[in-house]
Amino acid sequence: MAESNAEHTGPASWAPFVDYLAAHRDAVDAELAAAFALAPTPDLKRYLYRPVQEFCARGGKRVRPALVLMACEACGGAESAALPAAAAVEHFQTAALIHDDIADESETRRSCPCVHVTEGVGLAINDGDLALVEAFGCVADDARVPEGVRLAVVRELVEMMARTVEGQALDLGWARDGRWDLTPEDYLAMATLKTAYYTAASPLAIGATVAGAPAETVEELRAFGEDAGLAFQIADDLLNLVGDPASQGKDYRSDITEGKRTLLVLWALTHGTSEQRDELIRILESHTADPGRLSRAVSIIDATGAVDHASECARDLAARARDRFRAIPLEPGPAADALAALPDFFVQRER
Repeated sequence: MAESNAEHTGPASWAPFVDYLAAHRDAVDAELAAAFALAPTPDLKRYLYRPVQEFCARGGKRVRPALVLMACEACGGAESAALPAAAAVEHFQTAALIHDDIADESETRRSCPCVHVTEGVGLAINDGDLALVEAFGCVADDARVPEGVRLAVVRELVEMMARTVEGQALDLGWARDGRWDLTPEDYLAMATLKTAYYTAASPLAIGATVAGAPAETVEELRAFGEDAGLAFQIADDLLNLVGDPASQGKDYRSDITEGKRTLLVLWALTHGTSEQRDELIRILESHTADPGRLSRAVSIIDATGAVDHASECARDLAARARDRFRAIPLEPGPAADALAALPDFFVQRER
């Protein structure tokens, strides 16, 4: 069973994390904007640099680059040295989202039309490729980071990207082949690859690497981030189905419409009756957006105990992350305080 969440309820427990994000957002944004400041020609600006810059500028809280800065500072490093690596992680996020939207045939992202909708699929693929180039270029060419450290960061970026595309391959392949013969364990393995690495584990390892932390500390932060990142994904799946509709907006219950193989769905399929399984698969395969049918799918999922199981799983992972964090030797201060609040922020955000 998960430990009691009583002492971790409410936004107060997130405050150090949220405050750190707000305090460092401008520095991260300035670092990102610098990558697109000098387009070689007007046409290249129009077809390549400007679409990527505008997409990147619409980013959210900059959680991933902030994690790079937090880990670096908590390990005794300087923010200026970590900013190129922080930007690299966000550039990869830009590339992944542009390419994901093409694969998923999405129409909107960040409350605006997707890049492939405004620019066409060909240019959107190319625009995503530019963001991948920037992910490496902003680290490889920046003299604020010693050359040996730059190589180590590039290796970490390669690892992060490789794991993410492996997870994406499973997610897309399962959907393409109509795979319902999957288990909750299959989901956890996929989500660890697709989400946990680039959401938290790798950014934390990268920040510690920039600071010159011992290898043991790097790995401890990576493990902490892996648990927290997986908890984040499960919590995100829960929010999509049973969160606040107003907070979720048009994406509310879109996981059902898209037929996603989430932990909730796979738990329901493996623990429900044959009748529940057959009906749920029919709804998932119909790609319906009808509110009544979406509610019916959620009712089936809930009746199998999947919502309770996923909630407990997220809490357990957050608790394990907190336990891991207590054992990591970090310098006291705002960055360490922010990291300590990370699991709560990931699993208890807007419901």
